[in-house]
Amino acid sequence: MAIPQTTGEKRLRPMGVDIGATLAKLAMRAPDGSLQLEFLSAGDLRGIDRRIADVAPDHLGLTGCGASAAAARLHRPTRSCLEFEAWGRGARILLEGQGFQEESPYLLVSLGTGTSILRVEGETVTRLGGTALGGGTLLGLGVALTGCRTHAEICRLAEQGDRGKIDLRVGDIYPEGEIPLPGETTAASFGGLARSGLGEGGRETPSPTNSARPEDLAAAVIGLVGENVALVCSGIAQAAGISRLVFGGATLHENPALASIVTGVTGLMGNQPVLLESGSFAGAVGALDAAAEA
Repeated sequence: MAIPQTTGEKRLRPMGVDIGATLAKLAMRAPDGSLQLEFLSAGDLRGIDRRIADVAPDHLGLTGCGASAAAARLHRPTRSCLEFEAWGRGARILLEGQGFQEESPYLLVSLGTGTSILRVEGETVTRLGGTALGGGTLLGLGVALTGCRTHAEICRLAEQGDRGKIDLRVGDIYPEGEIPLPGETTAASFGGLARSGLGEGGRETPSPTNSARPEDLAAAVIGLVGENVALVCSGIAQAAGISRLVFGGATLHENPALASIVTGVTGLMGNQPVLLESGSFAGAVGALDAAAEA
């Protein structure tokens, strides 16, 4: 993605680093003005420090929950940027790169380890709410239920799965047309497992999880996170009187199922969803922008 450089930026070599609970996101400028974006593990402190030393930035912007520890470790001047401020700055730059005219106000949804929902109007960023559901939920449940070890493995596995074999849907419990909800609407996430585990008279039968396919469980975990995040976002959007929702965060990285769910559900609720390209790096790009001003 090529983003126009601001005045004087060619003379600088700024760098932005967003250190979250799971991942560190790094943003730099290439000589042609395009963004260079990299992931590292947030736990790889030596790797993060070494990469910063390799780049040797003139100005270094830090944000995220690991920013203060990194600033204390590094023997160089840094500019710390509050996470929500960094996200607002970065989203503006990424939206401009996608050709969007910034529409103020809008809700910026940071889908990271957890989820934060931010109201952005000009340079003012306010957190309106959020949920503990996010990438940490996806990874934790995915590891426990499927044996996968990474976010990427869970996402790939989910593409082969069928949530309908795990969830309980409206069509499973109501005859068609009896209530004004589509039959494919989720009535209870993972409820299909409990229902299939009850025999005649409500007596328990052998646990259905023994026969549940890992790919179906992975798809159901993503559905659980995606639908509930989308519903929380839609409720906050309605209360705030805002219809545009801009989604970013590393949980959406190479996760087409989750992206489809959050945009699909929020769209059905009357909102205008937008997916940030390279949205995992919104915080890092914002920290980069703040560093360039130093």
